[in-house]
Amino acid sequence: MTLTKQEQRLILEIEQWEETFFLHEPTDFETMYQKWLNVGLDQIGKDKKSKVLETIDNFLFHLHAMIQNSRFHEDARERILEQAKVFNAEIEEVQDIRTLSIEKLNFMAKQQMAKQRLMSMGQGGVSGMGGILLLGIDLPAMIAINMRAIQLIGLSYGYDVKRPAEMMVAIKIFHVASLPKNLQAGAWDALWEEVQSEDYDEWFYTGNEEVADISWIQQPLRQLIKVMMIMLLRKKLIQGVPLIGMVFGATMNYQFSRQVTEVAQRFYQKRLLIEKG
Repeated sequence: MTLTKQEQRLILEIEQWEETFFLHEPTDFETMYQKWLNVGLDQIGKDKKSKVLETIDNFLFHLHAMIQNSRFHEDARERILEQAKVFNAEIEEVQDIRTLSIEKLNFMAKQQMAKQRLMSMGQGGVSGMGGILLLGIDLPAMIAINMRAIQLIGLSYGYDVKRPAEMMVAIKIFHVASLPKNLQAGAWDALWEEVQSEDYDEWFYTGNEEVADISWIQQPLRQLIKVMMIMLLRKKLIQGVPLIGMVFGATMNYQFSRQVTEVAQRFYQKRLLIEKG
């Protein structure tokens, strides 16, 4: 199938985005921090590191499955299908959504992205109030919101994340987006190699099921730094409300969700156009 001029322009736009988004020159502080972190993690021991990574993988997998099997997600799935039927009444299944023009798909995806970013910002604001319970659930809640955002973006482009391989792709998109900036390009390329492999099958996943690596542990560590900042800022009250901490938490979560949803949208855009072309 020949791509339209709009689709050809979007392909070029995505290629330019890849060149700029993944371009990163680490600062001296980042380099020193990375070396310090590697030394610290090496002291944990190989067996303990393997168990930690296995636990993270299991957590991500079960969280993803729990979200996509929830009534809340089913309702969102039906809403996306109903919205797609407004553009084309013959659409019956998620895969049929891919027949819509890229402009309509982008419109649907951007609506989901905006909703999830606002939800993430709200959740970050609540966590910014500084309560122990709220701070304790901040990381799982942030992961859940962004996992769901990827699922809904995938659905908006006609990819059913209930299929085993698509489930793993969604989890690996989250992994790419949440890695340190200097490691994202390699993980992005590895994901494309897997998706474009001749062995790829939407129903039977045969790829590497290990998602988390030792570098990804930096994300929880960054979360710990955020929690410490909120604990400090919650003492700065404005009319009895820790407003500065709430703004800080909301901003951090919004920026993270913006990055995750941007990576997810570009992935599914590029994948759809490659398959069409």
